Amino acid sequence: MERRARPDAAARVLRGLARGLAGVAGLVLFALALDIARAGAGSLAPLLSTLDVAGVANGLGFGWLFAYVALSGSPVAAIGVTLLSEGVLRETEAFAVIAGSRLGASFVVLAAGFLAYRFGRRSGDGLAIGIVAMLATFATQGPAVALGFVALRGGWLDGIAPATPGAVLRGADAAFDPVTEALDGALPGLLVFAAGAALLLLAFAVFERALPRLEGEAEGIRRRLAVLNRRPLMFLMGVLVTLTTLSVAVSLTALVPLALRGYVRREHVIPYVLGANIATFADTLGASVLVGGEAATAIVLAQMASTALVAGVALTVLYGPYRAAILAAERWIAARPRRLAAFLGAIVAVPLLLLAL
Repeated sequence: MERRARPDAAARVLRGLARGLAGVAGLVLFALALDIARAGAGSLAPLLSTLDVAGVANGLGFGWLFAYVALSGSPVAAIGVTLLSEGVLRETEAFAVIAGSRLGASFVVLAAGFLAYRFGRRSGDGLAIGIVAMLATFATQGPAVALGFVALRGGWLDGIAPATPGAVLRGADAAFDPVTEALDGALPGLLVFAAGAALLLLAFAVFERALPRLEGEAEGIRRRLAVLNRRPLMFLMGVLVTLTTLSVAVSLTALVPLALRGYVRREHVIPYVLGANIATFADTLGASVLVGGEAATAIVLAQMASTALVAGVALTVLYGPYRAAILAAERWIAARPRRLAAFLGAIVAVPLLLLAL
């Protein structure tokens, strides 16, 4: 028994070290990607002008659609902060891009649920989880965006944004400037920005490698989630998993296999989604401190505060009718293929319309 236990223990230690290294590498790549994207951000102004991205509505649609394409909202939000830092976007436009990225981030859950239904198990549970996640996000982020915009324009959070320590900025410049300057000298500005955006996606993919896998732990997960299927604990779980993964797309997509195995039910997903939608601003806040300055940090704080306030009201005062409305809407949408097709068409048509305004 001891001979078997030792190799198992050594393997667990090695897996833990590998995950730790992947986590550190992901964070380093994230900071480097921001620096590279910032160097090429100025060249994006003509492209945004060509696309006629100007104003709050355009910014909201742009961030929303970009999150669909990237299958993640975090890189899009980081890009919005970067464009603000270089003067490509105004504060209200950057706010709208970040807000749009939050609205589009849940799409990956619906996509994963559809693929699981179409090519995997013929179960609608994964698809239902995706619909619930998107509806809960829309119902929360819609009022939160309006409230955050009012807070931003009213200057409610002026003076609260922390300044980035000079030592942090100097250390980041010393570490990343050689790579950034080499790319900036070798490539056109637009390609430099594209390289930074691609590296952001790679950073999140590498960081995801640091996360433990669910396979092989089914019974343990079943026992734990049986306890966690309560409103406060599911909310806390959404916060903690999203803070750990630095991506709401990753933390929400984890719900699909859990739903397919019967570990969580759709009515338990709503508090998890609300918690994830608050915690997802953590990496954007870090990006704003690194490259965006006080203006970008104020924008992110306004969105975090407004989302937390709306989610808090939804989880407490209005939870009964809030949950009932979302679950009823999900059942109505999923009842017929035509309704599902109309829902999918609407969530693409709305950001396109915003971008065209």
